[in-house]
Amino acid sequence: MKLLAIDTSTNACSVALLVDGETRQRFEITPKAHTTLLLPMVESLLTEAELKLTQLDALAFGCGPGSFTGLRIAAGVVQGLAFGADLPVVPVSTLAALAQQYSNKPLSFVAMDARIGEVFWGVYEKNADGFVELIGQEVVAHIHDLTFPPRHAVGIGSGWAIYAQALSQHTQGWVTDIHHDVLPQASAIATLGALGFHQGKSVCAQDAQPVYLRDKVAQTEIERKNAKLNVENTP
Repeated sequence: MKLLAIDTSTNACSVALLVDGETRQRFEITPKAHTTLLLPMVESLLTEAELKLTQLDALAFGCGPGSFTGLRIAAGVVQGLAFGADLPVVPVSTLAALAQQYSNKPLSFVAMDARIGEVFWGVYEKNADGFVELIGQEVVAHIHDLTFPPRHAVGIGSGWAIYAQALSQHTQGWVTDIHHDVLPQASAIATLGALGFHQGKSVCAQDAQPVYLRDKVAQTEIERKNAKLNVENTP
């Protein structure tokens, strides 16, 4: 399996190349410099491995949640690479990548800061093969509206730094280990991307789109209000 993964969902810019189980990575924390560094990182890794883009099996990218601008950059670049080399793309959740990269317990509560008192939230459990699996759904929500299984877990993500006291109180002591100063890495995107490829989760280039959890919430609310109006206006 040969797969190239990219992630620009946060202040970090990273690219990873997975070749037959071995991963090489470029990783830099570079706010507002993603567009400058991303393609040189790709070229550097491919040159180092003596591979051409067309020799890969697939691409993967961190599809969100995260920075709107960063997600658009990753999606745009991966679409261009995929179109040019006729490769499938595997979208990978950045919350899942954080859980895969940093979890040292079977269960992870991942919380990335979404501002205005909210977090991007996902609960992940590692299976027998060491891959994280989502429990329930990823959401953007106010801290006090979160739901989680009452089990001991590791807390991962920037939300655990910014809302440390509130999250600790809300999770009622179930979280005893916290990794808050961490960012998604393309190496984890590559690991989960390869898994997703084998599970048939790849998409064509034009369908490699960012996932904006807040947009989903807004759209759901619009649909709910429209449905209510339709009911009220029905004779």
